[in-house]
Amino acid sequence: MRIFVTGASGWIGSAVTAELIARGHEVVGLARSDASADKVAAAGATVQRGDITDLDSLRAGADGVDGIIHTAFIHDFTAMANSVAVDYAAVEFFGDLLAGSGRPLVIASGILGAVSVETDRPDPATAPSPRIRTEHTLLGFADRGIRSSAVRLPPTVHGDGDHGFMAALIGIDRQKRSSGYVGDGTNRWPAVHRLDAAHLFCLALENAPAGSALHAVDDEGVPLREIAAVIGRHLDVPVVGVPADEAAEHFGWLGPLLAIDSPASSAITRELLGWEPTHPNLIDDLEEGHYFRAK
Repeated sequence: MRIFVTGASGWIGSAVTAELIARGHEVVGLARSDASADKVAAAGATVQRGDITDLDSLRAGADGVDGIIHTAFIHDFTAMANSVAVDYAAVEFFGDLLAGSGRPLVIASGILGAVSVETDRPDPATAPSPRIRTEHTLLGFADRGIRSSAVRLPPTVHGDGDHGFMAALIGIDRQKRSSGYVGDGTNRWPAVHRLDAAHLFCLALENAPAGSALHAVDDEGVPLREIAAVIGRHLDVPVVGVPADEAAEHFGWLGPLLAIDSPASSAITRELLGWEPTHPNLIDDLEEGHYFRAK
């Protein structure tokens, strides 16, 4: 199949692109810069210049394709409402393009604080994650003749080269000279290795039924205190509990997220698509040491 991938040079999208090509698919990858275009081309994909705010570039990239995987997102935590609005507009646009075609549209969604199992359908008006509205609309595309599916990603999609939440936490711990957790540290984060997540996107594209919510979850819930213990040992700093009312001051924008207890299961996804993670879990990945290399 010929597949249009947004975010094709990104953390998850680049892994999706590589696996799609390895599985015999042809990829058109969206690239907003020369560096991104070079990366997409080096992976063996066709480059479509543009970004998710440019609907003309999305139309051009999707022209004649057999399916779309949408992983791009503007990760600006100072303007999240705008990021979510742009994401929603792109997904609606893809829905209009694919309506009545029976072709697959797979998007990245989230888990943190919103869902525990795949059948959870939180109310977009009250869900803690603003991206739930986008997911809700996407799953509804099943009624418009689109084989739509949402891959719900945990807060930690880890691996060598990660610049996300786990890398940010380690950076804060370096600066504070202590490895912190919020409260008693028993709250749990689900996690998945980047390459296992990419594999699930490919399975969803090829086989997921219309209207599927899928969980890219290997670790169902790793206690933050356990994560802090590994970080503390590798950084050779003390492990400390931070009171909840001091979390925002200590951890900055990451503080409120670190306080959430959000275990999640992927049992339905595994049974439906035969997905089985094969790469290191979060603790084993931290123990490999690549997160602690000098930058």
